[in-house]
Amino acid sequence: MDRQQEQIQNIIRQLISRDERGIDMLLLHYGPLMRYIIAPILPNPQDQEECLSEAVTRIWYKIALFNPECGSWNAWLTALTRNVALNHLRKGQAGQSKQQAGDMAEEAMKHIPSPDPSPEEIVLQKEQKEALSRALNQLSSGERTLFYRKYYYLQTTAQISRELGMTERAVEGRLYRLKKKLRKILGGE
Repeated sequence: MDRQQEQIQNIIRQLISRDERGIDMLLLHYGPLMRYIIAPILPNPQDQEECLSEAVTRIWYKIALFNPECGSWNAWLTALTRNVALNHLRKGQAGQSKQQAGDMAEEAMKHIPSPDPSPEEIVLQKEQKEALSRALNQLSSGERTLFYRKYYYLQTTAQISRELGMTERAVEGRLYRLKKKLRKILGGE
């Protein structure tokens, strides 16, 4: 077992045993990642801190649900953090209007399913998720990363271009071709 895996196991053990040092370790080692996920969704720094606190609390209470056979620690942690941020935004706890939260957050709100979908919507959503998952698996690793950064983590084109060392125009071009490719795979245009 490598050092990172030992660190993850130690954090999980401490959180399960309700040792508060686990929270300190979680924030020390994964706080920057969690903030990185929250920032594009909640631009206000105070909202970001409230959301981080809520995410840590949710991890504290749901740590027993983490199952390494279902996915990695990072995947579980980032999904939980993202969902807390989106819930924070959806509930209006961000303290900002949709316009102030930015165009990306407003666009994300359009795609967030209602809290109580009908049985038909549940089946349709499941089929759509499976189709999208199959389509994403047909993409290269770099294409998947770009897709997730833009549409899952809601990062701006400027942020993606800065971090990948590309121009914004190059990122936009890749995203355009990526969407076109996904449409073709999914049976669209």
